Order: sequence, then structure tokens, then C-alpha cells
Amino acid sequence: MNAPERKLEAARQEGRAPLLLAPWDRCDDEALLGHFGGKRAVRFYPVADPDETRPDKIEAIVQGQFEFNGETYRLPDPLPWLDNPSDDVEWHILLHKFYYAVGLGMRFTETGDARYAHRWMALIDGWIASTPPGFIAADVTGRRVQNWIYSYYHFVVTADRPVVDVAFHRRLLDSLSEQVDYLCDNLTPARNHRTLELYAIFLASVVFPELQRAAYWREFSLVRLEENIGTDLLPDGVQIELSTDYHQLVLKNYLNVRRLAALNAIPVSDEMDAALQRGLEFSMHAHKPDGIVPSLSDGDARSFRDLLSIGAELFDRADFRYVASAGNEGSPPSRLLAHFPDSGYTVVRDHWGTGGRRYADAQYLIFDCGPLGAGNHGHFDCLNFELAAFGRSLVVDPGRYTYSEAGETNWRIRFRGTEAHNTVCVDGQNQTLYLPKPVKDASRHKRGSVRHKIAGPAPDATLHELVEFEDLVLIDGSARSHVYDALHRRRILFVDRSYWIVSDWLDAPTRHHYALRFQLSEAAQAQVERAQGAAPLLRSPGLLVAQPEDPGVMFGLEPSWVSYRYGEKLAAPRLCFQAAACSHGFDTVLLPFEGKTPNLTVRRLAVETEGESTRAAAIVIEIDSETAGTRFRDLWFHSRAGEEGSWQFDGYRFSGRWLWLREDREGRVTRARASSGARLAYRGLDIDLKP
Repeated sequence: MNAPERKLEAARQEGRAPLLLAPWDRCDDEALLGHFGGKRAVRFYPVADPDETRPDKIEAIVQGQFEFNGETYRLPDPLPWLDNPSDDVEWHILLHKFYYAVGLGMRFTETGDARYAHRWMALIDGWIASTPPGFIAADVTGRRVQNWIYSYYHFVVTADRPVVDVAFHRRLLDSLSEQVDYLCDNLTPARNHRTLELYAIFLASVVFPELQRAAYWREFSLVRLEENIGTDLLPDGVQIELSTDYHQLVLKNYLNVRRLAALNAIPVSDEMDAALQRGLEFSMHAHKPDGIVPSLSDGDARSFRDLLSIGAELFDRADFRYVASAGNEGSPPSRLLAHFPDSGYTVVRDHWGTGGRRYADAQYLIFDCGPLGAGNHGHFDCLNFELAAFGRSLVVDPGRYTYSEAGETNWRIRFRGTEAHNTVCVDGQNQTLYLPKPVKDASRHKRGSVRHKIAGPAPDATLHELVEFEDLVLIDGSARSHVYDALHRRRILFVDRSYWIVSDWLDAPTRHHYALRFQLSEAAQAQVERAQGAAPLLRSPGLLVAQPEDPGVMFGLEPSWVSYRYGEKLAAPRLCFQAAACSHGFDTVLLPFEGKTPNLTVRRLAVETEGESTRAAAIVIEIDSETAGTRFRDLWFHSRAGEEGSWQFDGYRFSGRWLWLREDREGRVTRARASSGARLAYRGLDIDLKP
């Protein structure tokens, strides 16, 4: 009797409840396998991780070589399941999640080669013999349960010929039952781990209704899933950890529950369907025109269009289908500006591929003016943004890279910190206090190791104004950190659907060092050029970046990195504008382009204050450029702190908080937009500011 058989026999002798309901409890091993491999009323499907099931990875695993997160180790047989050869606990977690089990099943389905079945059985038997169900954490158990069931689909449910050992099959069912019971007793209290654990329980209940505990598992999981979605997703549909990637992963679990329920005639509530659609609406808008969701906070940058396709089918949504198909099917979403008030995300684009324009060429910006998010996946990046246009990612979030703090460089801190993001860093500090703490009790991390933990409140994020006109979008938000006394206020303008202005104002009673950074993509590595002149004018592939001349600002190009997948980082340049003052402002023009580089000049104009009552700092910049062959001169005026006032500049008299206007070649005002209640005159003549 081998080790798994001894473990199964011991469980029977301990008096555990019978594994199967009648009449299947009377089947011998051969009959039991014949039943599960035959025609049954159960409907389910396998789900594969594209990277972890790559054929080359699976072939290596057959030979004993395991590669996760860019690290490869050759492991002996039987595997030492309780030992981690890597310094990164995430490597060990992936070993125990068994994504490769699905890959082995896929290769078996494709080739019919029994080697994959033998390797599958040996790995699972080895795990059963040596590993308790809750090893590392409950969510790891949840993923393993899912992946064992998905691989079971290939090796048992759809196999053309029997290749699975009949005694192993019973051991597998017994271990799955034990692990699912463990999950029921040890659910993670909240958030994405709890969701995937509940889905694993529901999946097992649907796929194996013959098991003694299946009915209990189904009721247990469905009740909690219905409750869970109300706390997992904010009212605006965004998952409470506020990671764009984790949002999709949580949504994927709920959609799998919903699909399984539909396939097997299991009812779910209208509330669940409504919440799922709100979650899909955020996913729809978060996808960049190239089909990738940027990785704001922890996660990878990747496509989840398949989730939108599922949502389109489940809920008959033409807008989901449109984005899932990159504009080839369905109908475009109704909004170009989508704001999600509870999470603080705002997404702006100029088109959805209509009017003869290419879908992938749309301009896109996602802006974060919200809380840090529940759990431990938030980055210290309030007022951060990502920008894409003409099929390129131009200003990018740096990504996550790793959770590990091992090694000479603590990359976890570097990628998570404020300095790495497209916002302003004050005195080199993070927006949120982040301190090292010793790991006292071993869990995911080794006892005695040190992990940094959030040790204070996140900044107070406030969205002051959100304005949308046909030719102008304005987003105005602020972040007040509890680490330092400087208030950061940022206004982002999308002007005439052609270029962007990012205006930052730092205000403090004490002197600080301010560093405004823009992280460019890896495509800009060694490709950034600076024009001659005192004012910064920089050209990177597809993007011009300009600021007005300011002797108090130092500019530098810094070496940096971006990461789109865990464990991988790419060299990419970072623009940095620095100043030292109590209060200081940066005004940056970002002009995306394709083809010939357009002309662009940005300079600051003099502003005079009218009346002693107006003491607020104000600025006006002139933007001289062209779009579609038409030269224009734009003026952007704003009161730094957002206060009402009266000012004169360049022949104009203005009362209000902010103003954008456009002049033609002859100096005539062709368009003007301003804050509510504002007034504008030019040399004594009033100018209409009505929409």
C-alpha cells in the first residue's frame, strides 16, 4: 500500500462520513471511474492560465523542471512539496496551485500521449501523500481545487480512452472532498481570496453532485457568494482592493459562478447580475484601445476581453461585445468620459473607433483620485495616471514586478512607492507611511523575515470638479498626505481631443523638495530627445512633453523600469522635473502624435491681479501648435488653489477659477470654456462663455 492509499485508509478508519451518496457508494473503483467518465447531466468547462499552460512549460514539467515567475528549478521525484527552492514565496505558491495540471490535461487532449496522464497522477499522488490541505493559505487550496477539477475534465470527462488508474481516481475524489471541506471551515474573511475560495467550493458542488457533501457545499457557497459580491464590489462596480488587475480576477471568478449556474439551471439573484454588470462596465472602460488593462496598484498588465465576451453573452450587452471585439461587433459604449465615484477612477478617451477612425488609435487616459483600497495591494500613487494614444502606451504605470522583499534591492518597495509613479513625490517620501515589520508567525513568509507594512492612513483624496464639453474635459483632484504638510492639487485637461495639460500645484507652509515624474514605456528607452532651448521640450516615440521656461525647475532623465508581468522588468526612462519651495506649480503639456512630429511651443504669460481681495496664485500658459494642419494658439489660465478671483492677462480680463480659450491665426477667439459663473472680456468687449 503506497502513501496516498494509506492516507485514504486512515481517513476511513477515523470514521469520516462516506465519500459518496447512494447508489454510487456501492461502486467499486472501476465502476466509479466508468460512471464519472461516462455521460452525466453535469455541464462544466476547463479554464486555463495561458502562461502557466504553455506547451514548453508543460514539457519541462514532465522532465522535472519547474519554471514560475521567471525562476527555474529542477525538482526530484517525489517532489519535496513542503520545501521552497526560491527566496520568493510566490514561486512556492504557484507550485501548489497546480495551474500546470490543466496544461498536462490540454497536452493529453491534443496528443493522446499517456505520459501527461502519468505525470499528472504522480504529481497529485505525491502532493496527497505529503501535504495538508491548508498548506500556505486557504486561497492556495482554492486555486488547487479549481485546477484539479479543470484537469479532471481532460483526463476523465472527455478522454477517448481510460488512462487514469482506478484507485488513484478514488484518492483524487477523496482529497478534493477533504480540501473543499477545509475551505468551508477556513474561508478567508474578505476580498479576492474569499471569492476564489467560494467559487472553488461551488465548482466542486456542481461537478461532483454524487459526493456526500455536494449539496451542502452548493448551499454554503451560493449564500456566501450572494453576500460577498455586495461587499467585494463598491457601488460603482470596482472591486474594493482598487487594483485594476485584481478587479478583473475577482470578476472572472464571479462570471465563472454565473456561467456554471446557467449551464446547470441553478438560479442566482437579480442583485448578483446587476453587480456583475457594474463590474463589467468598469472593465469595459478600463481596457486601453490596444486591449490591455493597465496595472494600477498590484497586478499584471494584460487583456481581459474574454470576460467582456462572457458578459455580452450572459447579459445581452452590445457595448460589452463591442469592446471585446475591438469595435468589430456590437455597439460602442455611450460614454467617452466614465467616472467611478466610489473608487476614484476616471477614464477619458476621444472616440470608440467610430467615424472612420481606427479603434486602436483612440486617445485614452485613466486617472486615480481615490483611496488606497482594502487589503495590501494598493500603491502609494494618488493622482497617478496612464496615457495611451495611436496604439502606443505613452505615460505608463510602472506595474508591480514582485511581492518579494528578498535580495540586495527591495524591488517591492521601489515599484510600490510614490517616486515610481506619475505624480509628485514630496521630499522623497511615500504619500502613505510604509514601515518594516518583523514576521513573527510564519504564513506566506518565513518566520523572522521583515516585511514592510502600511503604518498610517492614505492621503485624503478629493475630486473637486469634473467637466465635460465637446472640445474640453477637465478633471480636478487633490491629495492631502498625512506624512507631510504639502497639499497636492492636480488638474488634467483633454483639449480639443488632441492634447493634454497636466497642472500640478503643491502648497505648504514649509519648504519642500518636489519631484514631478512621468514614467515612459520601454519603447522610449534610449529614444528621448531634448530640443535646444531654455524651456523643456522632449520628444519620445509618439509623444511631445513640454513645460514653460522656469529657472526654478531642474529637469533630468532618470533610469527606471516598468513591469507588465510578475517577475519581469524592462528598462524604461523616466522624466523628472524638480523644484524646492514652500509652494510651487508645474504645468506640463503632453501632445501625442503619429507620423511627422508637430510643432509645439509652451510659454508662461504675465498675470495681473485685480483688487486686493484676490491673493490666490494664478498662472496662464500659451500653447502654440497645430492639429490636422490647422495652427492654433491656446491659453490655459487657472487659479492655483481653485479660488475665485479677477485677473488680467494678454489683453483679457477674466473673473472665475479657470479658463481655456483658442485663438485662430488672426487672433480671434474661436472657442472658450470656463468655470461656472465666469466672465471674460477682451479690451472691454464681453466674450460669450455659454456652452
